[in-house]
Amino acid sequence: MKTRLSFALLIGGLVWFLATGARTFRASAADGDTDDSYKQIERFTRVLFKVRNDYVDGDKTNYKELVDGALHGLMETLDPHSEYMEPVKFDSLREDTEGQYSGVGLQVQPREGALQIIAPMEDTPAFEAGLSTGDRIVKIDGKSTEKMTQGDAVTALRGAAGSKVILQISRPAFAEPKDFTLTRAEIRVFSVKDRNNRREFPLGADKIGYVRLTQFAERTADELEEALKLMESQGMEGLVMDLRGNPGGLVDQAVAVAEKFLEAGKLVLTTEGRNPAADTRRVASGRNRIRKGNLVVLVNGGSASAAEIVSGCLQDLKRAVVVGEQSFGKGSVQSVVPLPDGAALRLTTAKYYTPSHKVIHEKGITPDIIVPMTDDEEMAVQLARLPGGEKNLDEVLQRFEEPKRGVLRELVKDRRDSQLERAMDLLKGVNLFSKRRAEAVEPKPAPAN
Repeated sequence: MKTRLSFALLIGGLVWFLATGARTFRASAADGDTDDSYKQIERFTRVLFKVRNDYVDGDKTNYKELVDGALHGLMETLDPHSEYMEPVKFDSLREDTEGQYSGVGLQVQPREGALQIIAPMEDTPAFEAGLSTGDRIVKIDGKSTEKMTQGDAVTALRGAAGSKVILQISRPAFAEPKDFTLTRAEIRVFSVKDRNNRREFPLGADKIGYVRLTQFAERTADELEEALKLMESQGMEGLVMDLRGNPGGLVDQAVAVAEKFLEAGKLVLTTEGRNPAADTRRVASGRNRIRKGNLVVLVNGGSASAAEIVSGCLQDLKRAVVVGEQSFGKGSVQSVVPLPDGAALRLTTAKYYTPSHKVIHEKGITPDIIVPMTDDEEMAVQLARLPGGEKNLDEVLQRFEEPKRGVLRELVKDRRDSQLERAMDLLKGVNLFSKRRAEAVEPKPAPAN
């Protein structure tokens, strides 16, 4: 008897639940609730079936292609960094993480309706061709980039080593866009270099070291550690860390770089998102020897993402003076969600914040000392690093208009870098002041009787 009663109550409860749910669904549909999942999925399904059954060229499409297209469109409506990655694009992303792939060596981002170059990676075809931060890619192999996502651009730029790709580039100095033909190559570069584009890290008479981080790859922190030890063995008394043109990379490496200059437990960054699971705090581990010497960090408009994490952290904690120009402003977290078919979603789930809770995204890092440089001066600094010296310089300069060639040649010849010079002068002054202050407090020997 009790069993039959319990069963009857269960059935009655289910009927009530279903009836209530149906009424709620009908009410939300009647009210036009734009965030009702059932209603919107029903809309999508109706459109999907209609297109598949009635589209005039039905033999040219299928449900998979339609859903792939819908997923691409869905992610593109969110922000330039979120995307649906089909298996081939997901494989490319994994190659990036491993630090080796075939391509031209460009970091790009959709911005203001165009594909903008954040920075070319050094020792790559893009760098040797003279492409630079701020250039806009109008076409890739004749295809407009106007509606390209970041993932589409990466796929178009990559290919087998030895194959060619034609980029149509727009630049303020050009009267009209110009074509650059690049030969793809295996991209494998060291991310930590000295001023001479090598890995020797000599010190000058002032004992000030210089190290340039071109990106944050798998071994960046280890490469930096090697460079620091080499400079310390020569008696380094101050350091310039150059993050100009550094497009970012792995966040773990940004933390590992920053903590070389921070005491254990110091906050490096926080992330905050809509889902509390995306909220994190990253602190210095103290696992490596901490460098306490004077430090200047250089940034410019090509410094983005992980480069902004490092510069913003060291600036906030008064551990470094930041010199240069406003950084790019890319401070969002993309979580990669693998899907069962080998594809994946790259979804923006949080934003980075500096230790003082300054937002990086779309704001960037403002230097303590602003030292502006003209486009020509920035290009000259980049050209001065070209491998092959004068021979390659002549070839690259042919891509510029005649008056511009002479200006750039003179700037490269002079090797002027006003931002680096300002950083060096700052460290020299601080070091001199510290020495004189130390001398002033030293006890004087007692006079002889």
